[in-house]
Amino acid sequence: MKNRLITLSVNGRNYRLNVEVNRTLLQALRDDLKLVDVKYGCGSGECGGCSVLVEGRECINSCLTLAVEMEGRNITTIGGMMRKGELHPIQQAFIDEGAIQCGFCTPGMVMKTASILAKNPCPSEDEIRRGLEGNICRCTGYENIVRAVQTASRVMHESDIQAAGGAGP
Repeated sequence: MKNRLITLSVNGRNYRLNVEVNRTLLQALRDDLKLVDVKYGCGSGECGGCSVLVEGRECINSCLTLAVEMEGRNITTIGGMMRKGELHPIQQAFIDEGAIQCGFCTPGMVMKTASILAKNPCPSEDEIRRGLEGNICRCTGYENIVRAVQTASRVMHESDIQAAGGAGP
């Protein structure tokens, strides 16, 4: 099999990898970089467990993406969400709202939430539900997950207002 040298930035750290051209991003992250926070679920793009952020905005299924397609891109996994030892507001909202049960879907749900909020900081419940499509949780009825997204949206919005020095609504 043909190999290619690629450069990736993953969670703010640069890597050079010599990967087979048919190797998925999921394989490169888990097997080569040992980032097991990215979950292998179905392997066919149906569950969303392997979701990662590209360029801080676009959520993709790493099981369906070739590693070579990510040449030069910035990838974020759930492990890259923490800042200065503190959970990201999305991660904290998932805990606070009881949106974590077995935890297997959580990394993908958090990544999808980050993508939703990067594109629309104040989504409606319907927009949240549509945005979460493709990420499967077998433990919950999604109510707590939707509430977690709403909570994260509110906390992040309030934080943005405070950072800007405004009083807000």
